[in-house]
Formats: sequence, structure tokens, C-alpha cells
Amino acid sequence: MINTLITGADGFIGSHLTELLIENGYKVRALAQYNSFNYRGWLEDIPSNKNLEIVTGDVRDPHFCKDLVKGMDIIFHLAALIAIPYSYVAPDSYVDTNIKGTLNICQAAKESGGIRIIHTSTSEVYGTAQYVPIDEKHPKQPQSPYSASKIGADMIAMSFYNAFNLPVTIARPFNTYGPRQSGRAIIPTIISQIISGLQEIKLGSLIPTRDFIFVKDTCNGFLSIAGSEETNGKEINISSDSEISIADILNIIKDILHSDVQFLTDDQRIRPENSEVFRLKGDNTLIKKLTGFYPKYTLRKGLEETCQWFKNPENLCKYKATIYNM
Repeated sequence: MINTLITGADGFIGSHLTELLIENGYKVRALAQYNSFNYRGWLEDIPSNKNLEIVTGDVRDPHFCKDLVKGMDIIFHLAALIAIPYSYVAPDSYVDTNIKGTLNICQAAKESGGIRIIHTSTSEVYGTAQYVPIDEKHPKQPQSPYSASKIGADMIAMSFYNAFNLPVTIARPFNTYGPRQSGRAIIPTIISQIISGLQEIKLGSLIPTRDFIFVKDTCNGFLSIAGSEETNGKEINISSDSEISIADILNIIKDILHSDVQFLTDDQRIRPENSEVFRLKGDNTLIKKLTGFYPKYTLRKGLEETCQWFKNPENLCKYKATIYNM
């Protein structure tokens, strides 16, 4: 049995990845960020399993990380601060968690005999597309403190591959969506406001385009990357190879939910002009070539499944639809 560690397992993608690995026969050590409430995030929704070990801690502590990785065969490193607006007001915390946290995990993996790492990046590192589709050679553009911290984290991880031959892959998901996604993201923002009965919903700019990929496809992309040794030392997009505007996403969700809700611009949700990423469309040629992976969910199918999840009152009550989540 393969022993895996997932950092950030209590989060959106991490919790889905935890479920997928268990379903595929992996033994999972799932890291949730320590808190005094003994709350384990979205791992609370996953039934107990003999192959699931949940631990709490913080990747910012290098001594903790050394113990955390012991006995592991593969590390899926997802732990990160991810909200772009919050990075404008608290950039130092992004450096600590995203860059230093990645350094700590890489150093611990190196000292434990060279454990393989699948490090999670983001399409935000590319900034507004200079050309589409965006392949892995596209220039990096730090258009927010968040994206800058992720560029730094990616480079730290890759430096351990180059300097120490640590088996590292940079997995770069584009705009992942689905059940359990944070309320700070556009799709949960739209869905939660509509299902909560609001007649007018508040959003930022509807102009930008994004490459949306359903969370189950993203997790299968991680699994495909981990299953191929040819992915070592590479940066690999996980994308749908398509793009759609926020306005069109809004209209699809309105159609699925049979809503005639009206849209209002909320200035606090609009990014600073030079920070806004106006266009993202990922090239997934490399992951297809190296692993045979391809997305199985159409955008509408994924949105329908997401809307259905939000319709469950037990899920919807975890979101504060009337409050702007930075």
C-alpha cells in the first residue's frame, strides 16, 4: 500500500483528493491546520476509514514538518493561503505559509530520503494571458501578492529538484470549482446568493475569462501526475483547455437554478486594475501526453452537480451569502 501525505487536506481540493486516494487504495495521512476548536475543515464531511489518519499542525513549523513526512512515499502539498483579496492586506502571511511552508516540506522530504512531492501551483502565476492557450512556458506575472508567493513557492520546490534531485512535480490547476469550494470564489458566490433567495446578487467584474475545471477532474489530474515518473521535474497544467467569461458563467447558473436574479457591481469585489487577470485559458497538451489524463466533466455537468450540493441546507448553512468573503 502506498503511504501518502496531503497537506491542506482540510480544504476544498484537499478533501476531495483525500477521498479519491482512499477510493483508489492509498493510505492517507491528512493534515488539517491546527486550531483549538478541534475543527478539521472539510475533513469533517469524510467518514472515518482505516486508511485515513488525520493530523493537525502547521507547515510553517519546520520541526513539525520533519515528523509529519516520516514514512511517506508521496506528498501532495496543497497547504496554502489562497484568497487573492486578502493577500492585498496581509502579504507577509502569504510569504510565511506559501513560500516558507513549501520550503519546510521540501527540506523535510529531502532529509527523509527523498520523498516524492506533487507541489500545487495555480494558474494565477501566469497573470493575464500573453497568448492562449497558456502552456507551461508562458511567462510568470506576479499580479498580486498571492500569485507572487505561489511563484516563489514553485521555484523553491523546483530548486530542490535541480539542486538535490528531489523528485518534484509542479501541478498547476486552473480554476477549480465544485462542492466545498470557499465562499471567496466566484461560482460559490453566485450559487449561494441565488439559493439563499437574494433577488440582487453582488459580484465584481464580469469581463474576465477563466478556464474552469471540475474538482473531480483536478484530483484525477493529481493522481495521473503521481502515477507517472515522466512528470518528475516538470511544471504541468491541469486545465480544461477552454475559457468562459464570468458573465456567461452567471447566465448558465441562473439557467440551471431557474433564476431571474439581477446583478449588481460591488466595488470592493473588483481587483486593482493592474492586479486583475483578464484572461486565462490553459493548454493541457503536456498532461495528456505524459499521463493520458483528460477532463471528463463538461462545464454544465460540473455546475449542475455543484448547484445540487449547495441545495442541501446542511451545506448551504456553512456559507454566509450576504457577507463578502475576502
